[in-house]
Amino acid sequence: SHPDQHWVTITGPEATPMPARSRRRSRIVAFQTLFELDTVPRRDVEETLARHIDDANLGEDAAAFAQELVDGVHAHQAAIDDVIRERAPAFPLEEMAPVDRNVLRLAIYEVLFDNQPAPLRTAINEAVELAKGYGSESSGRFVNGVLGSVALAASDDRRGDEQAEDDDDA
Repeated sequence: SHPDQHWVTITGPEATPMPARSRRRSRIVAFQTLFELDTVPRRDVEETLARHIDDANLGEDAAAFAQELVDGVHAHQAAIDDVIRERAPAFPLEEMAPVDRNVLRLAIYEVLFDNQPAPLRTAINEAVELAKGYGSESSGRFVNGVLGSVALAASDDRRGDEQAEDDDDA
């Protein structure tokens, strides 16, 4: 960019909450970054993410959301991978298609580990669309099945927590 160029950021009611389309673009960038880091050894996380953000021409909020997703998946990857192993026992993680593995990591982070979790249906729909767009013919169904199992387990856990709270009140 030219040193004399000035960038103006327009803010207003449309800036928050971030539009769904921007969040989708952020998820795509996060997925592309995670996929590349998973399949091309020894890539720098920040450099790879910055390149994908730049290629997608993401705005400030969308770039921050993509960064949050990538950082979150990395921070919780061992636990996320354990969830995948538990919910897709017939498909060893190491042998799973890299697209499927990284779409699942992203969605599971958003649903189970993010401190502002995405609505379940949104996370599953977005993940299925990513899987269909980047994966094989069966990727969408596979991702949907695994995430359905994750969602069921999560809702059972939440019911269990509510039950435990009710028991405490007795």
